Amino acid sequence: MQQEDLNQEEESLWLEKLVGREFLNKMLCSFSKSTGLKAILVDNQGNTLITTDDKIRDCRFCEMIKSDSSGRKKCQRSYARACRDAAKYGEPYIFRCHAGLIMWAAPILIDDHLGAIICGQVLMWEPEDYFLEEIEEMVKGLNIDIAAVKWTAAQLEVMSGDKVQAAADLLYVVANQIMQSGKTVLEQRRQISSQQARLAEEIQARKRAEVAISTIETRAISINSLDKENELRAMVRSGDNPAALKLLENLLTDFISENPEDIDLVKSRVSELVVIISRAAVEAGAMLNTILQQNAQFYQDLQAITSQDELCSWSKAMLDTFMNQVDDHKHQKNLQAVQKAAEYIRKNFRKKITIDDIAQEVYLSPCYVSRIFKQGLGCTIMEYLTQIRVEEAKTLLKNPKYNVMQVAEESGFEDPGYFTRVFKKLEGITPSRYKQNAL
Repeated sequence: MQQEDLNQEEESLWLEKLVGREFLNKMLCSFSKSTGLKAILVDNQGNTLITTDDKIRDCRFCEMIKSDSSGRKKCQRSYARACRDAAKYGEPYIFRCHAGLIMWAAPILIDDHLGAIICGQVLMWEPEDYFLEEIEEMVKGLNIDIAAVKWTAAQLEVMSGDKVQAAADLLYVVANQIMQSGKTVLEQRRQISSQQARLAEEIQARKRAEVAISTIETRAISINSLDKENELRAMVRSGDNPAALKLLENLLTDFISENPEDIDLVKSRVSELVVIISRAAVEAGAMLNTILQQNAQFYQDLQAITSQDELCSWSKAMLDTFMNQVDDHKHQKNLQAVQKAAEYIRKNFRKKITIDDIAQEVYLSPCYVSRIFKQGLGCTIMEYLTQIRVEEAKTLLKNPKYNVMQVAEESGFEDPGYFTRVFKKLEGITPSRYKQNAL
């Protein structure tokens, strides 16, 4: 029986451990302040986990019902049933409690854990004699003053159906926000656990293998680590994030396998990786001042780490930070290359220029410059060149001293027939008709 109580207590704390009691209190209090209604968070057994009693207390009617132990148990059963029904329907669930009041529940379901936010303690109609008689029947058997209960029931707040539905919908929004926060935290924990499990599995596999201790093998391990570090530097410079992460995990496994009981020595090896990765990021174009500032913070954070699992998770975040700096620089560099290519086209559109000419101008391969140009401006290099030439042709066509053939030549089109087809495709009319309309 004692073990069952412990399991129940553990189940009741799942949501608080996942998103934090402070966050839950804030969400419930914000709802209560905005609506003037009391809200409580319950588990699937109807036990109250968090309540807004410090802001809004139970109505006098509910206080009297809960003053009796049997009344409290009936309230708990009502909450448990509402929690399950709300989860079953997947939406706000409006119900009458065991004592006849209108309440509503919004489900919170994360993995196999279930809870709900309960709100209400109102009526949806003016209390009449038959209702008060019904109340008397519902609370029969409780050790309370029936006449006083009926009087307090008559004083309850009456809310319209629209207001009850609106409050239930708002409570559902609050519950969804809590669920989203919980699922986000849970996913982050799973990712960290997955990474730690991979590292632990590889470490255990290496421990099971027979490793001969000799000077030659020790030297071979050092050379191998050096090769991996050089490879990691190259991956950071090239911006290959997935490959760099995989190799970083491999190096961490090496460090921990070599020094399983000495976390300080492992941290020292990791600090060397910080230097290698940060230098590679600068070589790839990241801002030196930014990298130096991040390095200072990383070394400070590294000193506070006390476990291998925490060190592995921190190392991944460190690599991501530097790789993002490389990506930002690459994006900026690509943008400058696209702008330079476009400027070259605008200055030389009358000439017979090719993609190879443009690639040579911006010091990139034809394939790469074509790809980033399309990504940056939304059109191919040749489409952009054609647009520039057509815009120039439109200007020249308005000048009476140029005929269509002269305009084609001055705009960079060698074939007048091709010029006419391209112009009509882009402008919807032929160059001759455009010229007639412009004069």
